[in-house]
Amino acid sequence: MKIKDRIIELKRVKAKELSPHPSNWRTHPQKQQDAMRGALAEIGYADALKVRQHNGGYQIIDGHLRAETTPDMEVPVLVLDLDDTETKKMLATFDPLAGLAEIDDEMLKSLSNDIDFDNEDLKDLADELTVLSLNADGQEFTAAVADDVAMTQCPECGHEFPK
Repeated sequence: MKIKDRIIELKRVKAKELSPHPSNWRTHPQKQQDAMRGALAEIGYADALKVRQHNGGYQIIDGHLRAETTPDMEVPVLVLDLDDTETKKMLATFDPLAGLAEIDDEMLKSLSNDIDFDNEDLKDLADELTVLSLNADGQEFTAAVADDVAMTQCPECGHEFPK
């Protein structure tokens, strides 16, 4: 399989000069906005926004919330060589692909126990992630109790999830 390298360059651009992609389907609730501000305050920029050249400027493909959070800052951007169709493919699949990753409960618990956050929104986020591995009684969720979890099914798509 031949894989193309679509990255043209890494540069810094003032965030308010970047245009959002009109097909960006992600929305950012207040809780996520607060956690993003906390992460940027505690950690800073540790990842580049993904953009493409468009109409004489740059259009955001990934990183809309970071750009909105820091409009007056020069932010790192990876300029990608993508046409309209490829850009829409990336918009449709980039976040969902990351969402397919599974949680290693023990690793997450160990990692969470090793971290002290200054920002309350980040602390809340870390606490919520740790709770994912606990059952309703606050006890560790293991395969041994999986049969006792009440499930419900979406009538439209058939997906099952805990009640």
